[in-house]
Amino acid sequence: MTPASHSREDILATLTPRFSESEQDLVRDFVSRMDFEYFSHIPIDRVVQHLQLAAKLTPDHLCELSVLDLPGGQTEITVVAYDYFSAFAIICGLLSSFGLTIEEGRIYTFADQPQTPRTGGVVPWPTRRPKSRPGLSRKKIIDVFHVRPVRGGTFDEEDQTRLRQAMTEMIQLLDSGRIEESRQQVNRRLVERLGTQQSSFSGLLHTVQITFDNSQSSTDTVMDIRSDDTPAFLYAFANALAMRNVYISKARFAIEDGKLHDQFFVRNRHGQKLTDPADQQQLRLTAVLIKQFTHALTWAPNPAKALEAFDQFLDLIVEEAGRSKKSHALAFISDKKTFPLLARLFGASDFLWEDFLRRQHGNLLPLLEDYRDAPLIKPQAALRKELDRLVNRAKTDEARKEALNRIKDQELFRIDMKHIVEPGTSLADFSLALTQLAELILERTTKDCQAKLNRQYGPPRLATKKPCPFVILGMGKFGGRELGYASDIEVLFVYGGAGRTSGKQGIENSEYFERLAQELLQWIEAKQEGIFHLDVRLRPHGGKGSLSNPFDEITSYYSEQGLAAPFERQALIKLRQVAGEAGLGKQVEAHRDRYVYSGVPWNLETALELRRQQLKQLVERGTINVKHSPGGVVDVEYAVQYLQLMHGHKHPVLRTPNTMQALAALVECGIVTKQDEDNLRKAYLFLRMLIDGLRMVRGNAKDLVLPPTGSDDFIFLARRVGYTTDDWQAGARHLQSDIEKHMGSVRDFFEKTFGKL
Repeated sequence: MTPASHSREDILATLTPRFSESEQDLVRDFVSRMDFEYFSHIPIDRVVQHLQLAAKLTPDHLCELSVLDLPGGQTEITVVAYDYFSAFAIICGLLSSFGLTIEEGRIYTFADQPQTPRTGGVVPWPTRRPKSRPGLSRKKIIDVFHVRPVRGGTFDEEDQTRLRQAMTEMIQLLDSGRIEESRQQVNRRLVERLGTQQSSFSGLLHTVQITFDNSQSSTDTVMDIRSDDTPAFLYAFANALAMRNVYISKARFAIEDGKLHDQFFVRNRHGQKLTDPADQQQLRLTAVLIKQFTHALTWAPNPAKALEAFDQFLDLIVEEAGRSKKSHALAFISDKKTFPLLARLFGASDFLWEDFLRRQHGNLLPLLEDYRDAPLIKPQAALRKELDRLVNRAKTDEARKEALNRIKDQELFRIDMKHIVEPGTSLADFSLALTQLAELILERTTKDCQAKLNRQYGPPRLATKKPCPFVILGMGKFGGRELGYASDIEVLFVYGGAGRTSGKQGIENSEYFERLAQELLQWIEAKQEGIFHLDVRLRPHGGKGSLSNPFDEITSYYSEQGLAAPFERQALIKLRQVAGEAGLGKQVEAHRDRYVYSGVPWNLETALELRRQQLKQLVERGTINVKHSPGGVVDVEYAVQYLQLMHGHKHPVLRTPNTMQALAALVECGIVTKQDEDNLRKAYLFLRMLIDGLRMVRGNAKDLVLPPTGSDDFIFLARRVGYTTDDWQAGARHLQSDIEKHMGSVRDFFEKTFGKL
């Protein structure tokens, strides 16, 4: 019996004899509050089954799931649960993540109040709320799906058990208000599944036709959707509606003549119909784009981050489209080629999204359109010409500063983007691109800051009245041309010597160059710590010393009789002239070689004790710090530097600030075997890649600790650094194995060569 023409009183009379006295309140609540269309389509025997499932619900038992095999290879899955915002999307996503194609079905939701059969008015039935049945008055859903495994797939008893467990976990998250967490977990499951089916849908964008009707229901707007079928369509679309704060109270979906035909009964975030044509058009547009973007998430290292950022990005784009009849941005992101690119970017880095993409989305589109054409390493002369052209347009110091930082940020983003989107980019090329940019920015900044100070004080002169030179020297990875993602820029400022500026308000050279250093440090704006942050801590006397030092103090401090500590002698290996007067730079570099590679005995045990202190202070127990843990990057760098200090006085070829060049030279000199060199080189490049992957998320140079093995964060790290297998767990295990292998080989070499730490 399907009681299509019966009243709720008739339905209640039919159901009452089938349930015990203690269950009558449940039956009354169910019949009085369930959408009446439910009783028009569900046979009475199935209504009884649904009531029996609903009877099992309690505040501690939030959902029930039944599975029934149907003729023709279909399976009917029924979910009975309490009602939660976004529940339908979560359920659809889980079904798709288990390799099930949803072919047809219906979902129904309780009304807030008991309803009459036709009018929707409140039924004046007294309904008791006995303490013996907790959760009775809560709204409930009945979702019925007819599904079929994707071609070649199965859905056996083990799969059904896992689905029940996953469904329970997701509903529990919704019950505790953790909607985003549930969405993240479903995205993770679904995208991993879709990755194995990528060839069946990648790149395909199907037309989606959406109409709105406010005449069919007194409470809801009916969205009628027709489209070609694609994997996880219902999830993608329902998720898009949920992300737009659209509530789905009822839905029916089916495949007709090979096409999807779905109807969603929806309300806006205020519980009202969607009546504004502009709002309808915006929802139509964003829902379609989010739906399309969902299928690009297989390219995203972290799908949940990518989808969340894309949703926010759409707000900006749609707002722009509302102000313009023809939106270039909208046309661009509607191009199917754009989605995988955006997925990689949005799913890789919180920093890029928060600090660049969201705030400067207007700059993103030209960069995305042009990035394939521009090489990673632009010719330095061309980049300098472009920088000068744009900065020279500015008429004030503040405007020149703003122009320089804008270009710096855009170029830095372009380089980072190439690195993220094209994982085959070598570390050497990536480092060189960043290094050249840093050198040009420092070169131009020095020119503008000197011009500003010269207008106030006149140019600085030596005691001989000759111009006083100034040079900027790179240290650390900047000096070694080894910059990576979110590297800071370590520098040393040196000027020619004592004297005075030639202006009417003349000042001593020491004051002039201290002011110049201060101007340089504030002129170049770091996005946050580690992102193009100028670091001057390696100067003589560290934080207590002057920002800028005359050449004679440099030669005095860095000498056998000077005050430089052994670790400062080691740090000077990386010194290299990067901007300013080349002649003075050559003098400083020549002094570096005389001092560092003098042959004066160097205390290895002191260096090893400092390394032990690093381990105690910088590595938290139970964690792996890719830089500082045993076998980390510093053990490669320190091993090479120790050997440079010990043998550089005999072998000039070792006197290079670049780690890999020095390692090759150690082999050439017979100090390191070819096998050890091969192991160290591979480990160094691997660990640098891993550090880039760690820093990429938050854009923080200090973010160097590995996530716990097996965690989602570790899996997303594996995907960011190129371990993008269909089985995400397998990719993470492969990464873990490689970490152990490479850090183990570094640790073995270090201990074999210098002893245990």
